[in-house]
Amino acid sequence: MTANQSHLPSFRALALQVTCHAVNQASHRTTAQLIMHNTIRRLEQQIAASIAFIGFDCRLVVLPEYFLTGFPMGESITAWAEKASIEMDGAEYTALGEIAQKHKIFLAGNAYELDPHFPGLYFQTCFILDPSGKIILRYRRLNSLFAPTPHDVWDKYLDCYGLEGVFPVAKTEIGNLAAVASEEILYPEVARCLTMRGAEILIHPTSEVYSKNPTPKDAAKICRAVENMMYVVSANTAGIVNSAIPSGSVDGGSKIIDHRGIVLAETGAGESMAAFAEINLAGLRSDRIRPGLNNLLSRQRFELYADSYSQSHFYPPNTMLTPNIDRKHFIQTQQTTIERLVKLGIIS
Repeated sequence: MTANQSHLPSFRALALQVTCHAVNQASHRTTAQLIMHNTIRRLEQQIAASIAFIGFDCRLVVLPEYFLTGFPMGESITAWAEKASIEMDGAEYTALGEIAQKHKIFLAGNAYELDPHFPGLYFQTCFILDPSGKIILRYRRLNSLFAPTPHDVWDKYLDCYGLEGVFPVAKTEIGNLAAVASEEILYPEVARCLTMRGAEILIHPTSEVYSKNPTPKDAAKICRAVENMMYVVSANTAGIVNSAIPSGSVDGGSKIIDHRGIVLAETGAGESMAAFAEINLAGLRSDRIRPGLNNLLSRQRFELYADSYSQSHFYPPNTMLTPNIDRKHFIQTQQTTIERLVKLGIIS
């Protein structure tokens, strides 16, 4: 979409908390795809009913992390790519696009995705579909302990997509949209780089432990909202079934936070559409151009930090250029990084 089109001053957003039906027990890709498409059909009904309840000014629906498949539980990188990762132009996106088109919504979520530029690998991808059913944003998770990331094939990834493809922001009629996945909410640099490119609403598909006590991720969601003066729409799973882990381990706490750090809506455990709220885009933009102490965005002095970042090297890039890498690679690389940082005296 073009940057100069008219914008809605406000609308409703929904962090839809739904159960994830895992594909780990599927013996082959055909069975896994059947599970995925059953999930999509169920979601269409839930989205339709939710919009009927909330109102037709609900223009943004966010789905949880890896809602189509769950996450790998012992499968090799190659096996998970073959069984549970979807094509960039695959039938799953087509079906989800039809939902977006039918209900005139922006539909966001997260899936494991193949990329023909990187055979044998997959990326955990946050996506946004617009009301025409077209994918307008594709963000690949940059920080993951057990999955390939663009940083692991960094030089080639930049050649393919450039830095704007690493930190994409979609400028739409409902504001400037960006996304991070799951625990990436704990990495302030990711959200900051998106803010530098104009992000106003941060979409956060997640699958995390929910607690009545504040968790590190809950604190991070408020911090990212305040320090970047952005909305955070965080959709958690309502548990994962057909998996070896207890189903309720990652269940509850989907929420919407405004640019002041105020939690506008939150839900408990179980499948729920209770986490919906108004996104006051006009109010956010007004606060961003208002001089004063609370306008943290305009007070950033990035030159203070640039040299420290450029001179520091922690987790290395380009470690997965060789195909058929064993999953032990991730822990081994982390352990090597820790040992190097100890030797340098950065940690002890």
